[in-house]
Amino acid sequence: MVQDDDLPYLRRCVELAAAALDAGDEPFGSVLVGADGEVLAEDRNRVASGDRTRHPEFELARWAAAHLTPRERTAATVYTSGEHCPMCAAAHAWVGLGRIVYVASCGQLASWLGELGVPAPPVRTLPVNEIAPGVPVDGPVPELADQVHALHRRFHQRR
Repeated sequence: MVQDDDLPYLRRCVELAAAALDAGDEPFGSVLVGADGEVLAEDRNRVASGDRTRHPEFELARWAAAHLTPRERTAATVYTSGEHCPMCAAAHAWVGLGRIVYVASCGQLASWLGELGVPAPPVRTLPVNEIAPGVPVDGPVPELADQVHALHRRFHQRR
C-alpha cells in the first residue's frame, strides 16, 4: 500500500516526467531510493534519441547493478511515474531490486493512449507481477495520476 512517506518520491517522479516532456521526450520519470530513504539515483525517459530501451526504470536497474550490493538492491525501492513495461520489469527482477511504487498503472496508460488514438506499442503492456511475480508492487496513486495523464496528453497532442 502506498504510504504518505512515498508521496515526495512520487512527486519527484512526476517532475522528472515533466522534464522529459520539456526535453521533447515521452513523460516518464523514476527515482531509486535506498532502505534509509536516501535518493540514490534518478532519471527520466530518453527514448527520443532513437534508442527505445532508454527508459528510466531500465537505467536505474543498470545503475543499481553497478553500484549496489545484492542486499542493498533488495532493500531499495523504485518509484516511477508509470508502472514498469515488461522490459523494465524484467530488468528490475534480474537485478534483484525490491519494491516498485508507481503513480499510473499500465492499464491506465493504455486507456489514455487509446483515447488519444496512439497506436499500441510493439510490446504488450502487462502488469509488473505478470513479468516479475516476486516483486512487491504498489500503485496506482489517484492523487497524482491526473498530473501524469495531463503530461501524456500534452506529449501526444503536439505530435
